[in-house]
Amino acid sequence: MIAKKHPEAAAEFVANIDRAHWHDQALWFVREKRDRMAHSLPEWETLRQTATEIKDYVLSHADEVLLEFATNAEKLGATVHWARDAAEHNQIVLDIIRKHDAKKVVKSKSMLTEECGLNQFLERHDLDVVDTDLGERIVQLRKEHPSHIVLPAIHIKKEEVGECFHEHLGTEEGASDPKYLAEAARQHLREKFLQADIGITGVNFAIAETGGFVVCTNEGNADLGVSLPKVHIACMGIEKLVPRAADLGVFLRLLARSATGQPITTYSSHFNGPRDDDSEMHIILVDNGRSNLIGDPEFRNSLKCIRCGACMNTCPVYRRSGGHSYHATVPGPIGSILNPARDPKKFSSLPHACSLCGSCTDVCPVKIDLHHQLYTWRNKLVLRNLLPAGKRFSMKAAGFLMQRPWLFKTVGSIGRWKLRVTPRFLKYNSLLNPWGRQRELPPAPKKSFRAEYRKRAGK
Repeated sequence: MIAKKHPEAAAEFVANIDRAHWHDQALWFVREKRDRMAHSLPEWETLRQTATEIKDYVLSHADEVLLEFATNAEKLGATVHWARDAAEHNQIVLDIIRKHDAKKVVKSKSMLTEECGLNQFLERHDLDVVDTDLGERIVQLRKEHPSHIVLPAIHIKKEEVGECFHEHLGTEEGASDPKYLAEAARQHLREKFLQADIGITGVNFAIAETGGFVVCTNEGNADLGVSLPKVHIACMGIEKLVPRAADLGVFLRLLARSATGQPITTYSSHFNGPRDDDSEMHIILVDNGRSNLIGDPEFRNSLKCIRCGACMNTCPVYRRSGGHSYHATVPGPIGSILNPARDPKKFSSLPHACSLCGSCTDVCPVKIDLHHQLYTWRNKLVLRNLLPAGKRFSMKAAGFLMQRPWLFKTVGSIGRWKLRVTPRFLKYNSLLNPWGRQRELPPAPKKSFRAEYRKRAGK
């Protein structure tokens, strides 16, 4: 089944006006919390600049830093695996599980495993995989994908969570109290933790100097998920590294403030090898197209991303169109750069899901030039002949118009007259004007800018 392009999928989300407004306001609330936290630190911009410079070093010395991390992780007793792509990553995980004759797997939130389609792969091999992050578990029970990389169930209302839990967990019908639902989820997941044979986590930051890594959660599910089983599998993209332990504090101060407006995540858990002699730790370093981006000077900065979600919380397009409209593991502005790099044809509509307002660049904690990269992708899509015919025609028509001042002036006059005399329905809701649906324009001015300028210049 071919995924819908972003405009079509976004139109379906926006059609539910109440949900679209609620989604918009919920994310803007998180954005405002982020701003308050950023303004509370006088050194905020210094932290951002330091973070981007550290990531510059990592990307420029990726081979050295990766080998240093792998060597030091093995010294701590971990087994390090290298995966070229999603298929190889999934097979490595499956081989580890089969080696231990395991059947039940608990997993903390990991966007890399979502990117690789690990859950679906393991389920096809008759394994029971349970996401233990509350939001992830909700979307898993609903057979959906996360719509946000930090707030995976932000698109779901508490009443819908109640219906889902009534169906799958046996809670009271019609219950929507968050405390009651959270307690039901806690009891349900505790049982899964106790039964698990294998624990899988993602990785927020890996430290080359020590060979250890850090997993950040607000629920403690990653800690519990790997404390009970004897085997811990950590899955990480090769860009997740920082060179020294001293660098970690910079990113921990930026991550939670940018993601959810907290001073720090509730749990910042450090893992340095297996917990005892009877346990195993496996670390899977995954490329899956990242090396190609490292070698591309126009888009390599996108690999600095620490997956905080701040660009999504501020993006006017994402807030109003919902994460599922992107049909990608990582949606929003950063996803609109990363996904076309992996498959330009499939994700050709994403760089256009942007107003180029630059708000994403302003809030990015590692100073990725997001809106500049999105603009660059638009140019590249044109060169690859991946721009829809409608956009090509409209751009050529606009270019023809703007190269002829007399025609631009004439059309402007007609347009102002039409806006004043044509009924609203024909103005905004014509089948020939899909952009105008759900938008309102201010009253048309009686005079053009040129006419007003001439009048004032004459005086």
